[in-house]
Amino acid sequence: MEFLQNGFTLDIPRGCFPLSTDSILLADFVHLRRDEQVLDLGAGCGTLGLLLCAKNDRCSVTGLELDETAHRAALENIRRNQLNGRMNAVHGDLRLLPPEMVGSFTSCVSNPPYFSGGEASLSTPLARREDCCEPAQLFAAAARALKFGGDFYLVHKPERLAQLCACAATAGLEPKRLRLIRHKEGSPVSLILLACRKGGKPGLIWEEASLHHADGSPTEYYKKLYHQ
Repeated sequence: MEFLQNGFTLDIPRGCFPLSTDSILLADFVHLRRDEQVLDLGAGCGTLGLLLCAKNDRCSVTGLELDETAHRAALENIRRNQLNGRMNAVHGDLRLLPPEMVGSFTSCVSNPPYFSGGEASLSTPLARREDCCEPAQLFAAAARALKFGGDFYLVHKPERLAQLCACAATAGLEPKRLRLIRHKEGSPVSLILLACRKGGKPGLIWEEASLHHADGSPTEYYKKLYHQ
């Protein structure tokens, strides 16, 4: 059992994707306006939804998840945290976005699989390799789900940035914010956080952040992420 901000708890059954720094970074990166309607593409056990609901008590989050075990866990996490009025879990495939989701959301979020090939994970095959969630499919789903002017936020590996931006352009999403994450000051970029806007005009804000100082001590950014 993981204990989150504001008394929320997250239970992750064996075989489902664990709570990671990636999700915590992404939840912090997301800008939530009042009464935000968020769609989490590849929601897993509802991790991002819980983090966002803990961050903002006025947002609502719908999670779309292909894996049935993770979907059932999300339903249980919603029930246990008494979020039935603010969170919803849907069992489905983002490549076949349900018609009722089209044009319905002010924001989309995703912590997608990072790897296009290689040996599949035995414990979390759908969560780690993009067999069912290629970048082009992910951006197309976000573009269909978003209202005009809505934002799509995701976390990914830096070596995929050019491909992600190309997929965004094809889907009609304009990159607006990019945050480069380093595990330690002076080390190579280990993760990127990208925000794209449906119908947005060109103009990219570039940010950088490190989780630890060169001596290994946590940065103020890290302390903010983990509420220290």
